[in-house]
Amino acid sequence: MQQVSRSINDVAVLELSGRFDSHAAPAVSAWMDSVTGRQPARVVVNLSGVHFIDSAALSALVSGMKRCRTGKGELYLCCLQQPVRIIFELTRLNRAFTIFDEEAIAVAMLTDRTIS
Repeated sequence: MQQVSRSINDVAVLELSGRFDSHAAPAVSAWMDSVTGRQPARVVVNLSGVHFIDSAALSALVSGMKRCRTGKGELYLCCLQQPVRIIFELTRLNRAFTIFDEEAIAVAMLTDRTIS
């Protein structure tokens, strides 16, 4: 799996591609640890290139979301491919996460959230 991170308007963005599985989850968790130390933690995970996700990856995302919320921040997901979206629906995690179709909208929502 490939992992590219960047910052847009103080929002940490992680773009993933490939298989997001138990082999890749520790690297994502480590990245989450590094960016959730800021208060409030504002994170967008772009899954546009992810075609497979397993329970370890879901756990890494849930842990990251909890760390963000503990710090009065938020973690949003965006650009889910259909196979990944189905996993989120089957596990009902689509109800726990805020999911956007476009990265720019997710970033804008997090930016607006801190201004108000």
